Amino acid sequence: MLATEELTETQWQIADAIARQLVIEGTDVNELRKAISYLRDRQDESDAGKKFFDYLKTLSRHGNAVGHSKRTLGYYQSLDAVCSQFLESYQGNAPRMLHILSWAARLVQYYDKGVPTGEIEKPTSVMSEREAEIKSLTKAHQFAVGQELEAVVTSIKNSKVTYEILGSIKLTQKEPKIVDKLNEGQALNVMITELKENGSIKKVKAIN
Repeated sequence: MLATEELTETQWQIADAIARQLVIEGTDVNELRKAISYLRDRQDESDAGKKFFDYLKTLSRHGNAVGHSKRTLGYYQSLDAVCSQFLESYQGNAPRMLHILSWAARLVQYYDKGVPTGEIEKPTSVMSEREAEIKSLTKAHQFAVGQELEAVVTSIKNSKVTYEILGSIKLTQKEPKIVDKLNEGQALNVMITELKENGSIKKVKAIN
């Protein structure tokens, strides 16, 4: 088991949000533990994350056939919804998802026993690791329209080119005029043509 401190701030917020939502909805923690056991048994498989979400989807649709009470299907549907909401971006990292869920299960017990349900605040949306990384980059760099940045072409599909900027930000743009001249792995400069309201990059174009 990974140490508690190995959870990033975002991952800890996700574990807490999952726990609070499950307690508010009255989901049986034992069903969460069963889901965790399913993931633990498969965490070393290359498609473990996908299998886990497929497993939850199957339970939420056909849970009446395996449930032990009339409420079991509701538990499955709650687990499916909360995991889809907070863990989808970790689908490719089953061990990390398992670590988050294990702490969520512990927090469910804490909230269930130590805090009256009516006093538990409903979790708000939690920023993903990707969003947090982009926010950090945006704070560190004052982006501006017309600014030139170094980028690498990571993929080309038809007329769409995906650029990796500053080693982290990935943007896909239509480049019909120059796509035939580009190759995956090619380094080049791009110019910012549009920013989002939060100051992050929305659109760029390659500089000929």
